[in-house]
Amino acid sequence: MKIAVLSGKGGTGKTFVSVNLAAAASSSLYIDCDVEEPNGRLFFRPEHRNEETISVLLPVFDGALCDGCRKCVDFCKFNALVYIKEKPMVFPGICHSCGGCALVCPRGAVSETPRPIGVVEAGTSGNTAVVTGVLEPGEISGVPLIRAALAKALESDRPVVIDCPPGSGCAVLESVSEADYCVLVAEPTAFGLHNFAMVLELVNLLGKPCGVVINKTEGPYRELEEYCAEHHVNILCRIPYSTELATLGAKALIAVRENEEMAAVFRRLSDKIEKEVRR
Repeated sequence: MKIAVLSGKGGTGKTFVSVNLAAAASSSLYIDCDVEEPNGRLFFRPEHRNEETISVLLPVFDGALCDGCRKCVDFCKFNALVYIKEKPMVFPGICHSCGGCALVCPRGAVSETPRPIGVVEAGTSGNTAVVTGVLEPGEISGVPLIRAALAKALESDRPVVIDCPPGSGCAVLESVSEADYCVLVAEPTAFGLHNFAMVLELVNLLGKPCGVVINKTEGPYRELEEYCAEHHVNILCRIPYSTELATLGAKALIAVRENEEMAAVFRRLSDKIEKEVRR
């Protein structure tokens, strides 16, 4: 079972839910796909870590063979290639490593070389295997790194919790692609509702079953509750705004390992999700 945890915006508690959902299981695999800011490892503090460097292929041009036909430039729909001063030039940040330029070059002047974009870390924390994608600063797209991190799920027979990036962009789309169920974490505010609506639209477009966790509640937020009812979204649980939880988070402690009440909350949440998946 693969569970993706999403939020329409940062700060809703997505990583809090992801980490505690994984830690509450008797055995699990936690994958942090929020590769620009992977915070789950700060809580899990995984041991026995190893790293794998992830690279993408970047075109390299042989000036002795290139005759300036510009077929590679015309082919590139991402505008990652230009022809300047009698030679092609590539913009690494927007190259999608599709290999098309090498295929269309009539003179075989294009080859490809690996360019590292980040690492995938793997380790363990108690009953949880922890996989973390860490994107190099300044890289524009973390999608290839997310794919490499998610590939670890194919090697595991444990339940998988995928901590997605915030928002509803390409990185989120990639993160939820193999999920069996999506947990949407929403905060009970007008801004939170607006962003929740966007991410709900995404999972509906993908045809993914989903439910919502309302985090940091101080009482019913009518607008969010009514929106969920109108769109037939099951409210899986409500987590109260709590000074104790905030303190545990500030100390990078996992709530289900420190607070029996929270452990029971996340066990019940896991049971609800499992029932939803089996429908």
